[in-house]
Amino acid sequence: MKNLQKMSASLFAFLVSFLAFAQEKAVEVTTSTTTTTEEWYTNPLYWVIGAVALIAIIAIVSRSGNKD
Repeated sequence: MKNLQKMSASLFAFLVSFLAFAQEKAVEVTTSTTTTTEEWYTNPLYWVIGAVALIAIIAIVSRSGNKD
């Protein structure tokens, strides 16, 4: 009798595991994102900051030369 119980428990476990693996495949969702990159020299803000810094450096250098 115990042998029959072990056999039926094994068969039940096999069927349950078979049903668990036989589930339908989940819906596959694919997403695609597109990103655009911008080079630093195409941004006008960098040009303005660079021009202000250059003017400030030129002003500082020219003032330091007039300390006679």
